[in-house]
Amino acid sequence: MASEEASLRALESLMTEFFHNCTTNERKREIEELLNNFAQQIGAWRFCLYFLSSTRNDYVMMYSLTVFENLINKMWLGVPSQDKMEIRSCLPKLLLAHHKTLPYFIRNKLCKVIVDIGRQDWPMFYHDFFTNILQLIQSPVTTPLGLIMLKTTSEELACPREDLSVARKEELRKLLLDQVQTVLGLLTGILESIWDKHSVTAATPPPSPTSGESGDLLSSLLQSPSAAKLLNQPIPILDTESEYICSLALECLAHLFSWIPLSTSITPSLLTTIFHFARFGCDTRVRKMSSVNGSSQNSVLGQERGRLGVLAMSCINELMSKNCVPMEFEEYLLRMFQQTFYLLQKITKENNAHTVKSRLEELDERVLCWGRQAESYIEKFTDFLRLFVSVHLRRIESYSQFPVVEFLALLFKYTFHQPTHEGYFSCLDIWTLFLDYLTSKIKSRLADKEAVLNRYEDALVLLLTEVLNRIQFRYNQAQLEELDDETLDDDQTEWQRYLRQSLEVVAKVMELLPTHAFSTLFPVLQDNLEVYLGLQQFVVTSGTGHRLNITAENDCRRLHCSLRDLSSLLQAVGRLAEYFIGDVFAARFNDALTVVERLVKVTLYGSQIKLYNIETAVPSVLKPDLIDVHAQSLAALQAYAHWLAQFYSEVHRQNPEQFISLVSTALEAITPLISSKVQEKLLLSACHLLVSLATTVRPVFLISIPAVQKVFNRITDTSAQRLPDKAQVLVCRALSNVLLLPWPNLPESEQQWAVRSTNHASLISALTREYRQLKSNAILPQRKVQLEDTKAIIHQTLSVLEDIVESISGESTKSRQICYQSLQESVQVSLALFPAFIHQSDVTDEMLSFFLTLFQGLRVQMGVPFTEQIIQTFLNMFTREQLAESILHEGSTGCRVVEKFLKILQVVVQEPGQVFKPFLPSVISLCMEQVYPIIAERSSPDVKAELFELLFRVLHHNWRYFFKSSVLASVQRGVAEEQMENEAQFSAIMQAFGQSFLQPDIHLFKQNLFYLETLNTKQKLYHKKIFRTTMLFQFVNVLLQVLVHKSHDLLQEEIGIATYNMASVDFDGFYSAFLPEFLASCDGVDSNQKNVLGRNFKMDRDLPSFTQNVHRLVNDLRYYRLCNDSLPPGTVKL
Repeated sequence: MASEEASLRALESLMTEFFHNCTTNERKREIEELLNNFAQQIGAWRFCLYFLSSTRNDYVMMYSLTVFENLINKMWLGVPSQDKMEIRSCLPKLLLAHHKTLPYFIRNKLCKVIVDIGRQDWPMFYHDFFTNILQLIQSPVTTPLGLIMLKTTSEELACPREDLSVARKEELRKLLLDQVQTVLGLLTGILESIWDKHSVTAATPPPSPTSGESGDLLSSLLQSPSAAKLLNQPIPILDTESEYICSLALECLAHLFSWIPLSTSITPSLLTTIFHFARFGCDTRVRKMSSVNGSSQNSVLGQERGRLGVLAMSCINELMSKNCVPMEFEEYLLRMFQQTFYLLQKITKENNAHTVKSRLEELDERVLCWGRQAESYIEKFTDFLRLFVSVHLRRIESYSQFPVVEFLALLFKYTFHQPTHEGYFSCLDIWTLFLDYLTSKIKSRLADKEAVLNRYEDALVLLLTEVLNRIQFRYNQAQLEELDDETLDDDQTEWQRYLRQSLEVVAKVMELLPTHAFSTLFPVLQDNLEVYLGLQQFVVTSGTGHRLNITAENDCRRLHCSLRDLSSLLQAVGRLAEYFIGDVFAARFNDALTVVERLVKVTLYGSQIKLYNIETAVPSVLKPDLIDVHAQSLAALQAYAHWLAQFYSEVHRQNPEQFISLVSTALEAITPLISSKVQEKLLLSACHLLVSLATTVRPVFLISIPAVQKVFNRITDTSAQRLPDKAQVLVCRALSNVLLLPWPNLPESEQQWAVRSTNHASLISALTREYRQLKSNAILPQRKVQLEDTKAIIHQTLSVLEDIVESISGESTKSRQICYQSLQESVQVSLALFPAFIHQSDVTDEMLSFFLTLFQGLRVQMGVPFTEQIIQTFLNMFTREQLAESILHEGSTGCRVVEKFLKILQVVVQEPGQVFKPFLPSVISLCMEQVYPIIAERSSPDVKAELFELLFRVLHHNWRYFFKSSVLASVQRGVAEEQMENEAQFSAIMQAFGQSFLQPDIHLFKQNLFYLETLNTKQKLYHKKIFRTTMLFQFVNVLLQVLVHKSHDLLQEEIGIATYNMASVDFDGFYSAFLPEFLASCDGVDSNQKNVLGRNFKMDRDLPSFTQNVHRLVNDLRYYRLCNDSLPPGTVKL
């Protein structure tokens, strides 16, 4: 090697060249190769040591440290012990000499390299590693450096990566735990001494009136005047160095708390100190001081102080997130909550200088300005409140000295003064957690229900009122107008999310306090309805139609706000429908009746004066508003369908006039909207309501209402313009259900099936007229335009028929019989058309969807001969060539076709009884000889999941096709083995499952592992002789290899359990034969290491110990391979 000086100069120029923006990628690759080769040389570290002490070039220093990092983490085993000693002594000296002048990222990297050595060598070869860190912390000059080393040690040693053996990981954790008490004591001392040193006690002027904050709540929270007095001391003013040390100490604590168990080493004095620092985040006077002094230096200080508050809250949240609280720690927890709620009171306290909201805004933004820390104090505080309610409330509520109701009052203030929408959402989540807790508490202690509710009633009513106000433009226009109602994120806009989350809170309060909630909501709805219903007087007739005569800008704006609010309140009323039915129907009948009557009136009013078609002064705003209110009123009425059904069953015998009137009026509101001229949003709302009346309510008189007959005529009239697809499907479903579904409350003899059957047949006949005519000319070649028309007819008809079948698939046999009779001809036409369109994958896709729905819903009604004919047709059509064309050349549609065909076969093979058993051989042969070879080698997951589900169903539902269990065999258990049939097919299926575990697709792996485990649970798969003797250990081997390669790490637990279930069939074989063979076949480890791996695998036979052994084996095997790869070539191992 060249001299050290010359090498350094060469390296500096190489580094400068590498990072120069004119250097080509080609040249960069050359330089990279050169640097890698240099790093691989034995002894390169000596040069790097020289480089580190002699250069000021950041790139060179970073490169040199990377060489050391690589040496320590990958090649340390092969480094001579003399060299190791030299490195262990030189690097810390280098750090001590230069830590003040090095750039922070180089200093931190050097710390990490030294900690990496400790990870390998402490305490055996590097006994003073930890003592050195403690000494650094204790010496004032090097305290910051010591804290950085401590935090790095906590990060790297407490939860080390996998490049250590399990035994070493356990040893390190134990060594660290032994040091915890000392370390926490040191950190407490540092924080306390800095606080005390800077505390302004004697010379403090008397506090201003606004700063005397020990209110009545505080004394009830803290139980002792002295604690309150302590927390009311003014916050000290720290110099920059002290700020920096405190922030490092708090960062150390936050990381330590993430892994050390809660115990008495976390002392009350440490907790109190952390809370002192948490006050830095919520004290706005700190900020004022820095702005008074004016310089930018001071404003940076203000941000640093805010950061101390954030870091202290991080420490508190780490402790809060632990669910397992030892008895002796509970008292500390209580003290923590008391102190945090003192902070909450401080944050939400109103005084002349600040509104609560402006204070929260200040606390929310303060730390966002600071480069490295992107979290605000408010976010941290909200996290704390969420952890408190979700993890600890049940524990703390029982303490008489903890004032939960007062806490809720503070939380209320905090929630409704949040400066951002995200902050508000987070707080609503906390309320939702609280309401869930309350609901489950009441359900488990019904006797105390009244007492619990009385305690919280006022808080809940306040919450409800405020949440309702927040969704209304009338009270909250400025904020609501900021919400985006156009961009979809997770299928909802920002406005929809806001409304939905708010309404969930309203609904949860309704569940707890129904009467209060209703009496709060209904009057507000009523007010907005008055405005809407009063619009009629402003409607004037103009030349082109009707116009809304409201033109003044201010009136239009007020109307816009009122309509938006009405739309939100209608959604709220709909959301509450579930709380009026079931056991409480009679008790809350009058409230519900009032709501439904209003809704029916509003929907009819909207349809009669056609507000959706009216001209307005601001069409881009008011027209969508009017359409939305109309659509929401229909949707809200639809939500009460179950209530109407219950109403019908209560009154159908006595005086049903009121019920008949409600339903008839609702239908009068619906029918004018079922037209292709009506906006789709409104049309679909009307269709959904019609479906609910026909499906859920099912009144016997529906068919005789003129409005419904009108819809029948419109749908069956071929000259009328067809509705958009979605609407057409919904209306046809509703009409079909009117005729097919049994009427509630009537005996079979009064169901009038004969008439209804005739009517249904003519309805279907009218809907499928064009489709049935395709049969005659489908076989002829078609021109392109004609083909598109044909495809459109097929699509329109099949989407309607498929939906009709799906909607009655769970109904009574009679309904399904009538449905199939009406559909029979169309089904036969579909089967006849199928071969003609086998090469049009989009058509085949729709046809197979239809057949799949038929098989799922009407296979009994279709009868055996016809079902056989369908399956046979499909089996004949899906030849090997056709399958290959679909899967390989037609992209996703082709794959979907094959998947649907396999789904149909899944339904067939699950059918009990002997009817479809003759198809099993051809189904298995289709799977294994035709589909499987095409997809086995493809990396794409298409078709695989469906194929393996079909194979699983074949085994699961047809076990006796493979294993004939005779009575005798089961009587003489253990004497006679079950007879095996179709062994070759069984083996082929199992082999396919085994192969699937070697592929990267994690979803398929998880699914197939689940299938094998299910077959074992239900049919004792792993115990069968053929599996036990020829496959068992092959599967175990594959699963272990998967764990070693870490290719499916997310499934570690499932793989461990499956390995245990397989091994437990023959533990003796596993320990005496399989494990030694497995280890013998492992490459990359020597025989001594194999012996250690074998010895460490204890012969446990219980699940937890066994899986722990498996994971230990896997970890250590990977570790040994890593070590062996790092040894220099030619190393002799004894």
